[in-house]
Amino acid sequence: MTDRSLAGQVLVITGAAGGLGSATAFECSARGAVVVLLDVDAAGLARVAATMPGECDTYELDVRDAGACNRVVEDILATRGRIDIVWANAGVSDYGPVDLLPEGTWQRIIDINLIGAHNIVRAALPAVMESEGYVAFTCSWASFAHQPGHSAYAAAKAGLEAFANSLRLELSGTGVRVGSFHPGWIDTTLVTKKMDQPAFAALLGALPGPFGAVTHTDKIVPHFVRALENRSSRMVYPRAGRILLVLRSALNTAPFTARSRAIAPEIRRLSKRDMTRS
Repeated sequence: MTDRSLAGQVLVITGAAGGLGSATAFECSARGAVVVLLDVDAAGLARVAATMPGECDTYELDVRDAGACNRVVEDILATRGRIDIVWANAGVSDYGPVDLLPEGTWQRIIDINLIGAHNIVRAALPAVMESEGYVAFTCSWASFAHQPGHSAYAAAKAGLEAFANSLRLELSGTGVRVGSFHPGWIDTTLVTKKMDQPAFAALLGALPGPFGAVTHTDKIVPHFVRALENRSSRMVYPRAGRILLVLRSALNTAPFTARSRAIAPEIRRLSKRDMTRS
């Protein structure tokens, strides 16, 4: 992998109105990238755009709408003339056993995390191929380490990693590189909004050592920036996740799932209690 400057590159990021997307966009903007921020949250986009140190465009976008993705990409190309990097980062997550989740929740998570990633990447791909650029996906530890209460999120992220791996092969010889990013538990709203759920807290408490720890966003952002600069094939952080990656073929065996299986009845009990109260 070769370091290359982000200066002047047009970087398109979904899920950019907060969390990892906005924090990484700021650092890339400071390095001279032209950041194009996409999110369903228009007010959040406006707040984030006001903090960017360099050139920035924003587009309100629901990635589930393939037609809207096509139109946004057309507008970006009309304004900026090129797309060098597209980062499919938009994601949502809800916690609880699949039969206890509200109707439609599982489908929504798949549609945003997986189908939405396809929609924006497919729309941007001709332009990225023209620039011999980079396609990145936020795949999470959940793509290879699966836990009770996260069935939809795990399914979406596992599918996203498979998409990245297949796309990387499809684009051989085009000059385009493809990367999968695998953050662990990070203190964005995706995690913090679930911290007051006793069932989720029980899961984190049952995971050994670093595997249940929540990492500050500031710690991981430099790794995202470096991966975008290097056009890395894979980025895993915190580093403890690399252990899970290496052991992925063993993670679903009885010795490795013992703690999760032991806490699963308590997760179900707490989830039922929360639903009764809400």
